[in-house]
Amino acid sequence: MDKQRGFSLIELAIVLVIAGLLLAGVMRGQELIANAKVKSLASDFRNIPTYFYGYQDRFRALPGDDHAASTHLSGGTNAAASQAQNGLIQGLWNSDTATDESFLLWQHLRLAGLATGATDVGSAQYVPRNSEGGRVGVTSVDALSAVTTGTFNSAHAMCSDSILGRYAIQLDTMLDDGAGNTGVMRILVNGTPGIGEAAPQQASPYLVCMSF
Repeated sequence: MDKQRGFSLIELAIVLVIAGLLLAGVMRGQELIANAKVKSLASDFRNIPTYFYGYQDRFRALPGDDHAASTHLSGGTNAAASQAQNGLIQGLWNSDTATDESFLLWQHLRLAGLATGATDVGSAQYVPRNSEGGRVGVTSVDALSAVTTGTFNSAHAMCSDSILGRYAIQLDTMLDDGAGNTGVMRILVNGTPGIGEAAPQQASPYLVCMSF
């Protein structure tokens, strides 16, 4: 009767090496995906203020706050007369009101060729989104209720939500001081005003705002 042959130590070692290589490959792939997401989110925080000031340089008015947008841009909608042309973007950062300056801002930037996206304020694709599917918006610091008044020293801020804590910390490290409750970038629990979270939960989604 033949004895059943088992695995040799060499064969077991080969299997363990292959399994280790596969695991390392999976982990490396996940790291690359995470880095790509952070870079995409960071590009929003870098580019949108650049578009904002690019519009101001070209037209001597802020996008969204431009009361002569129809003369600057084909198909542009002028800021409402009821909202003073005061050099500040009025309205919630995530406003859905078509006449709010913070909502109209995107039409002005896109018609000026500075940003991409739908220019019809009634379009389902009009609202800008980040790579995580969260909302992106700009408003004046005075109108930014998400961050405690007085936290930011500059006039305007950009916000982006639905960002996981682990990505938010990487963003803060890349673009600011690495702390979610100090500096020009703050990591916030959406719907809870404050100065920012010092230790955000890695797997929880957050609102990230940066002043500029």
